[in-house]
Amino acid sequence: MNADDLAERVREGDLRLHELESHADPDTAAAARRRVVASETDTSLDSVGESHLAAADTDSTIENLVGTVEIPMGVAGPVPVAGGEREGEHYLPLATTEGALVASVNRGCSVIRAAGGADARVTKRAMTRAPVFRVAGIVEAEAVVEWVRDHEADLASAAESTTSHGELVDITPYAVGDSVFLRFGYDTKDAMGMNMATIATREACDVVESETPAELVALSGNLCTDKKPAAINAVEGRGRSVVADVRIPNDVVEERLHATPEAVAELNTRKNLVGSAKAGGLGFNAQAANVVAAAFLATGQDAAQVVEGSNAITTIDAREDELYASVSLASLEVGTVGGGTKLPTQAEALSLLGVRGGGSPPGSNADALAEVIAAGALAGELSLLGALASRHLSSAHEELGR
Repeated sequence: MNADDLAERVREGDLRLHELESHADPDTAAAARRRVVASETDTSLDSVGESHLAAADTDSTIENLVGTVEIPMGVAGPVPVAGGEREGEHYLPLATTEGALVASVNRGCSVIRAAGGADARVTKRAMTRAPVFRVAGIVEAEAVVEWVRDHEADLASAAESTTSHGELVDITPYAVGDSVFLRFGYDTKDAMGMNMATIATREACDVVESETPAELVALSGNLCTDKKPAAINAVEGRGRSVVADVRIPNDVVEERLHATPEAVAELNTRKNLVGSAKAGGLGFNAQAANVVAAAFLATGQDAAQVVEGSNAITTIDAREDELYASVSLASLEVGTVGGGTKLPTQAEALSLLGVRGGGSPPGSNADALAEVIAAGALAGELSLLGALASRHLSSAHEELGR
């Protein structure tokens, strides 16, 4: 059946939009859906339909497909990064529609390069899922918490039976009145791991329900916390906690950032630390979310998790002969397998970084990706702080025609 015939069946009420793939190949179904939606909204979806991406390749990443939205992708760098997993120079792919962003990060990369490179380390891996249980009161809650602490090995065995890669590394219980939350943390290796953690936790919850008075209310009790601003992610971390830092000679600071080390350090304190604290912010940084979002879009990550990715603290210290700068991202949720990483353009971006697919040992590719993104975020921080310290921010945007 061709696209026109399918579209007509939808208009007649014989088929619904989400049923089209059951009656035609994915590309024909998407074309029919475009016709229906374009006709009903009196608009054109011709550009949306022009894509080299085969509809079949999107099966696990989208529903009710009508086409694709293109986002320009640039590269910043190369930036030298001595990571815990990889050491070398990297071009960082950034997909964005914000003019001047790539130019800003690129300038920061040149500062890091002139300083001899950045160091980066993943300090923690733990993708979390936190179910909430109902109990009769605090006495029962205490009993459930004690049981969980005494039987972590049993819960780990149940959770890990659902995956060949995931590893349960932590269970932290919280009692709130007649509610008990269990925050499960998993090392999900090279996967971002949200689905893996959810499925594994469901299996563990069955054990808790069968062995204690607790009754599961929801598999996610928002203490995880996924895609929402949360202090627990800033403090305890989620996904990967990663730090990048660099030591920049004073002459490089003044030559490349057009400001003194003391001015950059003071600006960071007053803006990123004091200003963020006064605002009640969870992110004590200048623009980490900019780099995280652009890198996520380019490499096929879950874009909504930029919320957690903006949980970052930038520190600057003017030392005797150098400027020390760091950015610590508490909850960077990235993967190199699964989800959007399988799409052709995103897979190419991961290949550009040398981290496509599963790593050896497992987890090493996602660690390396986190380290390079952190170095990119550090570059963005240095560039923006330098522009503000030298009062060149507005002129830079004017010069680039933004």
